[in-house]
Amino acid sequence: MTQAEKEQDNGKEKEKEREKEKEKEQQRGVKRPIAPPVISEPPQEQIQSNFIVVIHPGSRTLRIGRATDNLPVMVPHVIARRHKQSGQPRYEDAWLLRDGLNKPESKEQRQNGLKMVEQAIWSKKMSNGVRRTPVSAEQAKAYNCQIRPAVLESSSRVKWTNTAHHPPHLVGEEALNVNPSDCYNIHWPVVRGQLNVHPGPGGSLTAVLSDLETIWSHVIQKSLEIPLKDLKYYRCILLVPDIYNRQHIKEVVNMLLLNMGFSAIIVHQESVCATFGSGLSSACVVDVGDQKTSVCCVEDGVSHRNSRLGLAYGGSDVTRTFFWLLQRAGFPYRDCQLGSRLDTQLLQQLKETFCHLNQDISGLQDHEFQTRFPEAPALLYQVRLGDEKLQAPMGLFYPTTFGIVGQKMSSLQYRSPGDSEDPHDEHYLLATQSKQDQSSKSAADRKAISRPGGALDGEMSNQGGIGELSDLPRGCGSGGSGVGMQGEMELGPTQGECLMGAGDVDEPLSAHLSRKTAIMNQFESKALGLDKAILHSIDCCASDETKRKMYSSILVVGGGLMFLGAQEFLLHRIINKMPPSFRRLVDNVEVITRPKDMDPRLISWKGGSVLACLDTTQEMWIHQREWQRFGVRMLRERAAFVW
Repeated sequence: MTQAEKEQDNGKEKEKEREKEKEKEQQRGVKRPIAPPVISEPPQEQIQSNFIVVIHPGSRTLRIGRATDNLPVMVPHVIARRHKQSGQPRYEDAWLLRDGLNKPESKEQRQNGLKMVEQAIWSKKMSNGVRRTPVSAEQAKAYNCQIRPAVLESSSRVKWTNTAHHPPHLVGEEALNVNPSDCYNIHWPVVRGQLNVHPGPGGSLTAVLSDLETIWSHVIQKSLEIPLKDLKYYRCILLVPDIYNRQHIKEVVNMLLLNMGFSAIIVHQESVCATFGSGLSSACVVDVGDQKTSVCCVEDGVSHRNSRLGLAYGGSDVTRTFFWLLQRAGFPYRDCQLGSRLDTQLLQQLKETFCHLNQDISGLQDHEFQTRFPEAPALLYQVRLGDEKLQAPMGLFYPTTFGIVGQKMSSLQYRSPGDSEDPHDEHYLLATQSKQDQSSKSAADRKAISRPGGALDGEMSNQGGIGELSDLPRGCGSGGSGVGMQGEMELGPTQGECLMGAGDVDEPLSAHLSRKTAIMNQFESKALGLDKAILHSIDCCASDETKRKMYSSILVVGGGLMFLGAQEFLLHRIINKMPPSFRRLVDNVEVITRPKDMDPRLISWKGGSVLACLDTTQEMWIHQREWQRFGVRMLRERAAFVW
């Protein structure tokens, strides 16, 4: 027998002995340790920021770019769609005009607002300690009414968009410069931070989503130079408002993943991304946009639900008010119309050039501006202005100046209306919690009855029941629609106390909700000034320590408050109106308008690109296959905020 055969026989004998020992151990009941199965860890994907597209859709401007870009592409968020049939009536979404301006009370409300603005201007002293001398509109009007424009050139060299080849749609600047006589409808798919769903032409949810897809696809192809067929290699970060409509977000995510074909997506809130972009860990984020203003307190990357507040006014309302003040002062360009796209762009430019919030600039001053319109000569106008340049932006602090009547002007968080695709949402949690509360209540009642004086103890033990406002879940939800949800509006405890005072514990839940709905409706019809909204938002934070952090870091983003002197003006108003108890606690109230010298309009987008590079975002990605299989449940599981 060879040596190899001997070794083989020995090995077999040893194996037989081991098997016999195992059998003996099993008979004795000895348990052997079970070796854990080897599970291979999923390979960690390398983050490639140049394959991540960050999208920040605004009411008037779309900001989009790769996460590696220094600056995003900024495009007017508008589309012109060609009529499908000849003779079709032309439709155009309003820009500066809005509902609630032509009511009988509008003019009176605007005049009252202007009186408050004039009083505020007079009451605040200039830096030299002297009160500002008011300038009446009549002084400027006498000069402006005599002005006639000077012709600079016989041709303005500005042309309408060429539509000779009948393109089915035009996007951005091309859409803005379409000749009104051409057969195109003009649509703005986002209004006041929400999808522009309305009963008019192109106002259905399907049509608005189609407009968004067309605009975004066009910009991705033309400006980012990414072929649409290659989007399967790209991921997307979508920035959404702090008070958002769940159904709309769900549909937009569906469109990005399934229609446009991105491989994965992250959805995050504008306010949190603003803190990332500015490098702040905590801040009270004030986002003043063209159509809406939002205020929210963010602490360590988390947006406090109770502090979220939406205001239905912004930069375009300041522009419209400035035009009204210009007319009072005899504006020399007398053919200017709010309904004209070209005139609207001119008024926006005049507001950005002339308006300010610097009390030290006073008295009548002469200015000039040009008009360059297609098929018309280039004209030069002289104009003399006084306090109009300061009064218009102060409308943000006295919103009655805007003259908007009968519209919802303030919005808080709503509870979700529910979604059939997500059965285990907060409604399910509320129902199961109610059953637990009822069973614990009945057990507590039985114990209370079994001992003397137990009824009182039983009542005391029930003070955390579902009838109390503070125990209701604070729903994240549908920011602006409010359709079919009037009975389900939800406030956090601090907001409830701010608006209603202490709640009655013994009040039935239905009566409590109806009372709260009435107070909410009253609250939402009022337009809070920007300074009051900031104070309200900070006051809704849970602890004094958090409030102190927020007062010391008020971050202003967006393009609606980019006026000379805005930082000092807002700081002055906050310090004057903040509760006296906090003046001792807060070391330094600080208003930040240009962190790191960045354009405040780009800070939230920049925060989205920072988010793309963080290792912690790996677990937040929602992949296309997961969305196809689980749908909106993935947002509840993966979103970095409470969905």
